[in-house]
Formats: sequence, C-alpha cells, structure tokens
Amino acid sequence: MLTRKLDQALFDTYSDDIPSFLKPIYAARSVSESQLELGLANLLTPKFNQLDQALTLLESALLAQKRILIIGDFDCDGATASVVAVKSLRLMGAKYVDFLVPNRFEHGYGLSCEIVQLAILEKQPDLIITVDNGISSFDGARLAKQSNIQVIITDHHLPSDSLPEADAIINPNLKGCEFLSKNLAGVGVCFYLFSALKTHLSKTQYFSKRAIPLPDLRTVLDLVALGTVADVVRLDQNNRILIDQGIKRIQAKKCTPGILALLEIANRQPATLQASDLGFAVGPRLNAAGRLSDISIGIKCLLTTDINDARRYAKELEEFNQTRKQEQARIQAQAQAIVDAQEFSQGKFSLSLFDPSWHEGIVGIVAGKLKEDYHCPVAVFAQSGNFLKGSIRSIPSVHIKDLLDLVDRKNPNLILKFGGHAMAAGLSLEAQNFAAFKEAFNQAIKTHLNNEVPKVELLTDGKLEAFDICLANAQIIQQAGPWGQGFEEPIFYGKFEIVEQKIVGEKHLKCRLKLNGDTQVHDAIAFFQAPLDSKQARAAYKLSINTWRGESSLQLMIEQIKAI
Repeated sequence: MLTRKLDQALFDTYSDDIPSFLKPIYAARSVSESQLELGLANLLTPKFNQLDQALTLLESALLAQKRILIIGDFDCDGATASVVAVKSLRLMGAKYVDFLVPNRFEHGYGLSCEIVQLAILEKQPDLIITVDNGISSFDGARLAKQSNIQVIITDHHLPSDSLPEADAIINPNLKGCEFLSKNLAGVGVCFYLFSALKTHLSKTQYFSKRAIPLPDLRTVLDLVALGTVADVVRLDQNNRILIDQGIKRIQAKKCTPGILALLEIANRQPATLQASDLGFAVGPRLNAAGRLSDISIGIKCLLTTDINDARRYAKELEEFNQTRKQEQARIQAQAQAIVDAQEFSQGKFSLSLFDPSWHEGIVGIVAGKLKEDYHCPVAVFAQSGNFLKGSIRSIPSVHIKDLLDLVDRKNPNLILKFGGHAMAAGLSLEAQNFAAFKEAFNQAIKTHLNNEVPKVELLTDGKLEAFDICLANAQIIQQAGPWGQGFEEPIFYGKFEIVEQKIVGEKHLKCRLKLNGDTQVHDAIAFFQAPLDSKQARAAYKLSINTWRGESSLQLMIEQIKAI
C-alpha cells in the first residue's frame, strides 16, 4: 500500500475556493485549479487531421441527400457513438441516415469486408461513417472504395504505421494530430466531428437557408457521457467536462428515454446519478447485448423517443445481462481452475488461457477480472470457427498495443490481426498457434519488465483523522467528480477495530468499524470479502454515501482489508 506524493508547489497555488479537504487530493494528482473548470466553454477546440475533408464530404452528402450509413462497434462506446451520429445528422436535415453494427460472431470487428458486403446488400449507402472503429480496417475500407462508397473513419484506437484507404480519417491519435487530448472515447471523437460540422454549416448559412432549426448538440451529451465512462478512458479535463455535462442532463432527466429506462431497471435514481452508475449499471446492460447477440437492440433503446418502447428494449437488455452474468461466472471459475493448476516458478508475468467452450463475447470481462486479481497482463481466448479470438487486459507498466506490435514483428506469422490501445486489445490466432503465442507473449512482457514480476500497490491518499471520516467529506468528494481512470477517487487507510461483521448477499462482508483511538462506529462494506478472524484490521477505504428511504449516511467502501 503506497501513499500518493503531494505536489506542495501546486498545493500552494490553490485559492480558498477549493475546500481544504480536497486540496491535498488534487495536489497529489497534479491537477491545477484551472483544470477543475468543467464548463463547456473549456472544451478543447477540434483540431484534427483531415477534418476539413470530412466536413466537405458531410456537407456534400447533406446537400445531395445521400444515403449515409453509420457503422459502429458492438460495445457501449460504439453504440452511443452510433446514436450520436444518427441523431446529429437527423438534426441537420439528413433524411436517409441509418446504422449497421457488426455481429461479432458473423462479421468480426470493425469495417470488415463482411459488413461492407452486408451494407451494400441491405442499405446501398453512398457514404459510410465508422464510429469507434475503422483505423485497422484496411480490407473493408478498400472494398467500400472499390464499390464507389465514400468512407469517413472516426476512431480513437491507436493506428499502425499505415492507414486504411478512406476519404477522411478523424482520430486524435493520428501522427501529427494537434488535438491536445489523446484520450477521447469513440463517442467523444464522433461528438467533436458533428460539433465541427454544425459550426461549419452555420457559417455557410446552411440551416437558415433551409429553415432548419440550429441543432443543439448538448442534447447528445448524455450519450457522450455514457460511452466515455463505459470505455474506461483516461479522465483528463476534456473528458471530465463531457461526462460532467452529460450527467447533469441525466440528473435533470433531459436525456434519452433509453438511459432513463436502463436506470429504472437497474434501480438507480437519475437525480443522484454518479459516473459509477453509468459504468456499473447502464454500460454493462448495453454491452451484454453486444457480447451475446447483437447490440442493435441497445442502439434502438437509445434512439427511441418513446419511454414505453425504451422500457421494452431495456427489459430485453436486462435478460441478456442476466445470461451474461451466468456465463461469466462459469468461464471465470474454469479460468481460475486453469490458473490454479499451473506452476509459475519465476512469478506471473502474464496469463494466457483458452478453452473451446468459452464464449468470445465474455472473455474480455474475464481477462479484466483476472488482471485485477493477479496484477499482470491477461489474454483469454475463445474458439471462433477455425480460429481463436482473444481479449487482453493490461497493467499501467505494459502498453499492450505496443507490445503486440513487438510480438508481431518478431513472429510475423503468429498473430492474424490485432488492434487496441494501452490497456486493452483484441487479436486473432490460428488455433495451433496458441502455445507459441503464450510463450512469445510472456517472454516479450518479461523482457519489457526487465525480469521483474509486475507489482501493483494500492495507491492511497494517506490516513484520515477521525473528524475527517464524515458524511460532509463524502459529499464533498461526490460533488468533486466525475472520478475515474487518471482522476481516481481518493482512497484512505487506517487501523480499525472490527465491532461487528456478517456476510450479506452470500459473498460480501458488511461490518461496523471503529478507528483506533476513536469512539465513532462506521458502517462499512467489502465486496467479495470473507469474514476476518480478528478484531483488528488495516483497511483501505473510500468515503461513500448510503441512501435509504431518503436518508443519507456515511458508509466506508472497503477496497482492501487485512487482519492485524
């Protein structure tokens, strides 16, 4: 357990407008006071390579009422980006705009040749716009161009040295791109493109000449917030602005009925919504459809303007989510058994696991869970026809996309295709190459880490005095959000007396703790934690708010607890 280092020079610059309780928290995250401003006026301006080309193509498509097809990804980021694109274009007068999303089992990922062929057969598009995919779709983009279809790629995944044949590519991670934040989710890139299009069309009097009301793209910020949170991108100031503005719209119920219906089925109240609710309640229900079947249901849920339709779609999504949970539990137990049976004489540098019965839509979640448990990069594979499809989840010290680039260069025929970013990636192998990949992957990580087994220490904001462990400070922390990757919610630690403990929900530890040297007893909960055989414990915790029947109280959310 480590304590963050406080930047004293930065701390000294803070004004009295910042609560004293938050100053050390911000200083330990190198956040300046100006970076706390979350108004829309503080958003970065859209400086993307090839933006002018994209705007010209889009303006031409609108003027000619061309058939525009949005091709998204089969996760929450891709679904929300698809809806942002469709809604934005309709607000701008497009009459023939539709979406098509790949089925992971039939078409594979992104702008594949299979999805282009389906698009031609069913939609006959003049223009394809990819959202949250496309940067690695060389064959699909080439086929679209050969079929006289214009292509605009919008993506946030890391590009390779060469780029697909597209009419325009909007991606903050393109070489030489001047957009200052490289952390946009796919939905964020999409939002920026259509915001820039609105500005461009306003300057040409496009809207006024056609009596089209000036589009208010703030109306899609709820979707931008949802997709950004669900994709677990780094929360720099720009992303925090997008999330904060979207959450405020949801709290005021100025959002798509689909989000309200999903919150309703998850038993979450819009008025008290936090970013974590989007990440743990709404996002997984949308993702479940893409993992098990077709995320088109999720897109329809977010597109509809009728709350009753939204509730029907939300019910279907909930059924997918329950099935997903069952399948995840099965695969996770089997994966754990494989890990337990393996010997790691030199420590765990990586895990690579495969079973032919595993579901390719679920292996990514299992990889993420194992990564958290073992603190090393984890690759989990499922059978997909004659090939294996894998999902990798990584740790901060291993940039997994760069590492796969290295493995691919050293072993040219090992990986069929791959893509991703720093912390997550997807790839395909021939089945007979699994053992060879496992060895090459582990060796590459071992070399990268200089033969030092990766260790992940829990990073805390230190100890709190008894008087600081209070509801008022929990509320201050909540109001200072959104929190997330790169702007982590504060964790504190201390030594406690366990006054009472019991298991709830079959696997969670509910307890009452008293800070040593104090008389105040606090309610606490530790998920997936067995009872401790001790009256004394060292605990790392977050200050959280428990609301029951309209009454709010302090609850310690235990991140780690050990008997002492």
